[in-house]
Amino acid sequence: MRFGRLAPSGAVVLADVPEPVPGTGEITVRLAACGVCGTDLEKLRGNYRTAGILGHEPVGRVARVGAGVVGLAEGDRVFVHHHVPCYACPVCARGDLTFCPEYSRSNLDPGGFAEVFRVPAANVARGAVLPLDPAVEWGSGALLEPAGCALTALRRVAPPDGASYVILGLGPIGLLYARVARALGASWIGGTDLSSRRRDAARGGGVDETLDPREDGGLRRAVDRATQGVGVDVAVVATGDPTAARTGVELLRRGGTLNLMGLPAPGSRLDVDLQQLYLRGVRVVPTYATTEPDLRELHRLLVGKTLALASLVSHAIPLERIGEAFALAGRPDDALKVVVTGPAF
Repeated sequence: MRFGRLAPSGAVVLADVPEPVPGTGEITVRLAACGVCGTDLEKLRGNYRTAGILGHEPVGRVARVGAGVVGLAEGDRVFVHHHVPCYACPVCARGDLTFCPEYSRSNLDPGGFAEVFRVPAANVARGAVLPLDPAVEWGSGALLEPAGCALTALRRVAPPDGASYVILGLGPIGLLYARVARALGASWIGGTDLSSRRRDAARGGGVDETLDPREDGGLRRAVDRATQGVGVDVAVVATGDPTAARTGVELLRRGGTLNLMGLPAPGSRLDVDLQQLYLRGVRVVPTYATTEPDLRELHRLLVGKTLALASLVSHAIPLERIGEAFALAGRPDDALKVVVTGPAF
């Protein structure tokens, strides 16, 4: 079978390997679609720790079921989460599941961009294989993981009911954050991005006002109009640009929350006025990844049509053209969310 892997040159190429066989407690899944994530792009640049494995937003059909697996059968439509916490350590006991030391040690074999991939027994046993309702088409299913990251972030920052938000960076994760926040009852959402295409998509998906960050003072004026000069409840840094954190702090109300969502480059530093954080009671909350309970809740919102994600998929590109898919995903003026399709699509 074929799968997409990272070549030493930094490109994504197809390789041929034997189709994986499920062991005890494991399953294999035939790929339908897998989203190209910003972290996948960072792996190409050498900026992410699991740089050898690509693809973590897959949906497909169960291909084979290993001994001892119950509740799953060949042909089932499923979403598969690549990482799972142990649910037993002190970090998990405090509810910080995505920061569990075991969380990022689990993964799909050989990754989500494979015609068939193997799901480890720990993932199967801990509920990381989610049956996909027929009402959720493949493209929306491939957005469950990044949308789950947004829901996990929203629960971690614990905004008040009817909260106001400003989202700095309207790439796929920023756009998803806006839609999930709107589904949960946000009162006002503003957003900024350099890309006019992304700003247009944001206005069509729950963002009340979008601006080009190069427009001097525009975002400050928009926030003041929306909040009567008080400031927003939550400022979301959905970009790896560390200077966005300073902007976010300046737009927050007293006691507001700065949510760090975007992956910064290694060695980045938080450039904010610490006295301002202290005197205004600003919370700084980094959030990372998602968990099975939040993924199940996202699935419920999709099935109930409280949340719609399909319009964010701008391109579906077959696995044999994976290099083209990655190149397109890295051009924000040309694409929103790019998914790679497989044999089960």
